[in-house]
Order: sequence, then structure tokens, then C-alpha cells
Amino acid sequence: MKQSNIFHQYAWLLATLKRYKRMTLEEINERWIADEVAEGNPLSRTTFNRHRDAIFNMFGVIIECGKGFNGYYIANDGVFADGSVEQWLMSTLTVNMALSDSATVKDRIILENVPAGEEYLPTIIEAIKLNRRIRIGYQRFGGEAYEKTVEPYTLKLFRQRWYILVFTGHHIATYALDRMLSLEMTEETFEMPADFSPQGYFAEYFGVLTDETPMAHIVLRAYGKMANYLRTLPLHQSQRELTSTDDYTDFSLDLRPTADFIGELLSHDKGLEVLEPDDLRQRISRLVEEMRGLYVTDSEGK
Repeated sequence: MKQSNIFHQYAWLLATLKRYKRMTLEEINERWIADEVAEGNPLSRTTFNRHRDAIFNMFGVIIECGKGFNGYYIANDGVFADGSVEQWLMSTLTVNMALSDSATVKDRIILENVPAGEEYLPTIIEAIKLNRRIRIGYQRFGGEAYEKTVEPYTLKLFRQRWYILVFTGHHIATYALDRMLSLEMTEETFEMPADFSPQGYFAEYFGVLTDETPMAHIVLRAYGKMANYLRTLPLHQSQRELTSTDDYTDFSLDLRPTADFIGELLSHDKGLEVLEPDDLRQRISRLVEEMRGLYVTDSEGK
């Protein structure tokens, strides 16, 4: 069987159990045949058990049979938490499954473009797995090209771009994969700090910029439908809803308001207003005035 077909079956099994919560093997088999997962062929217990083992080994997802109920369910559904690798892999497999089943309408499905750099992912992941240093060729926008040997700590996907968090030997830095000119894994090993947590490192930030911006308790006022946008897609894990009226809803967040977070606020135009802290509110106000200056007409002095 082709590897792509096997992944398709893994994705189907996970998606089906997430949808129906608990199912007997007979119920799973009925859906399996109805959806023509294996060209209409039934799902044997041997194949099902083999898929269960593979899904656990690949994604860490545990499919168990409930006591007192002859049915299977995902025992550790929390593994699909927002931002987890398992959630991303599940989403990717599900989309891949849907698209492969809809080849006849592929021209009516539009996806977002991902910049270059994905070709480096296998090498970086292997280096992270083996704790091996990597040698990268890199060129920042408007800068000179250079090479550097670094210790790969973490990969992060943000705004359709892949980034790698590394230790340079002096400090932690972030590099965008689409700015890499070359990459190779060296024979040199390194020891990952036992107390380093990738999730913890980024917990106080919005995106990938991790400078010394002080922590802030931020209160945002969302007008109109923007409140529903923030409810369904929170800006940060610390986001909490404070109060709501017919006209607006206030949310609080606790993070470091770096440039990428401020850019996110500005992208929502007049749908979002910063209420607190005052220094952030004034910073946003100055940026809006500077932006307005770019669009002043000749009659207004430009």
C-alpha cells in the first residue's frame, strides 16, 4: 500500500473518532466502508490494531476501548491542544484527506502561499532529534550573507513562515527558514538545557519576536463582530473576556507587546481599541498619526 494511502487511513480514523467520540469496531467498519476509505473493502481487526499502534507511535494519540462499553475512543484528546504538533499534524492530514477526495474541484480551492525554506525542515528536525549542531548560510533582508554554526532548539510556524529558535553559543536567536541560503547537519552534538521549555519561552509573546519588551496587562475593546473573531481565535493564551455590551466587548491579555503584536492590533483597523496600559495606547496613537502622514493630500500640505 502506498504511504499516502496509509496516512489517509490514519487521518480518517482519527477524524472519525474525534467526530463520534465513542464507536464500536463494527460502527467504525460501517463508516469505513460507506466512506470507501479502502476502496470499499472492510476494516479488519488486525488492520485496525496496526493502525492504532502506528497512530500512537507517530502522533502520541491513544485509542482505547472503554470499560463496560464495547467501543473505542481517544483517551488523551488533550493532545490536540491549540498550537501542539499533534494538532497541526492532524489538521494537515485532515486537509490532505479532504483535498485528495476532491480532486475534481481542486481549482476551486485556494490555499495560502508558504515562502521558501520548507526543504530544510527534514534536516532541522533530524538535527533536533539527534541534538546535532547545524551550519546555516543566512541573509537578512538588506544585509550581508554569512554562515554560522548553531544549536537548533525549536521550530515554530507563524504567519505562513517557518522559524527556528537556536542557541548561537552566546544567546538565543530566531532565524526565518525562507532567508536561509544553505543548511547542513554537522557531526557536533550539544546538550539541550534540561530546564528549557519551547512553549514556556514563547508563552509571554504573541509571535516570534522575543525581545526585552516589558510584560504588560493589556485591555482591548472589540467593537461589533470583532468580539466574535477574538472569541473564536484568541490573540494569546492569556486572553480573557471581561465584559460585554451590545456595542463592544472588553478582553484582557498578559504578554509583552512586541512589534508583531502591535502590527496585529493595527491590522484590525477600528475594530480594536487599546484601553490599557496608557503607554501602549499612546504608542498606537502615534503610529496611527505617522501612518496618516503617508496619506496626506497635496491640499493638506503634501
